[in-house]
Amino acid sequence: MTRGAQPVWSISEQEGVRYLHFGSPLVQGAMRIARPYALELEYTRDMMLPLLLRGSARWPSSVLQVGLGSGSITKFLHRYRPEARLVVVELHEDVVDIARNYFKLPEEGPKLRIELAEGFDYLARQRKPFDWIIVDGFDGDGHAGALDSASFYHSVRAHLTEQGMLSVNLVGKRVNQRAARDRISNAFEERLVSMERDGDGNSIVVAAVGDRIECPAAKLRTNGAALQKETHVEFASTVERALGKVAMSGGPFRL
Repeated sequence: MTRGAQPVWSISEQEGVRYLHFGSPLVQGAMRIARPYALELEYTRDMMLPLLLRGSARWPSSVLQVGLGSGSITKFLHRYRPEARLVVVELHEDVVDIARNYFKLPEEGPKLRIELAEGFDYLARQRKPFDWIIVDGFDGDGHAGALDSASFYHSVRAHLTEQGMLSVNLVGKRVNQRAARDRISNAFEERLVSMERDGDGNSIVVAAVGDRIECPAAKLRTNGAALQKETHVEFASTVERALGKVAMSGGPFRL
């Protein structure tokens, strides 16, 4: 969540899926009740692209997630990357309570910490860098506030490890998303890829620092299939959206 008034939250259920809303029809998170640790919303799977590009036994060792929502990403990483140190920053305590009471958010422990803070301010105070920073924070109208600013993206860049990566969920009008991508591109020296879906208001941007990533299409598909086998979450669509950016050249995925 972004800084502002306390959200008016509501929960809806349809066909076995529970949804979280903050004062509008806009979906802030979802959980298939029979599979609480899966990633129900497709955009959350796209945000996991770094796992297909750099994921290993040692990467990521540390993750900062800005914006909790229903806790889908938190639960997924906590279960399937249990050795990673996961810090989640959420502005509103009510959102944390909702995620625990209705969406099965795990209790805090040595590898999971929930911080009640504004994401921009929290990051500015940090000294230790993170392998991966995930940004998915906005209000019921889709406004990200300071989390979508040039200074914030430069701060993110400064708080990444040598092989660090960023995943950002952008919502709202496409023209505004393009402006946000330009800000990210400037902070990350044009090292980014964006993924959009037809009929979806979300756009996912993944950026990287450190060693250049070059992944042949076959390898990326193999990585997606391996993560799908491990988690029972479908990643084929994410892989094809990523590869769609290089389909014309026929070369490997580069970032």
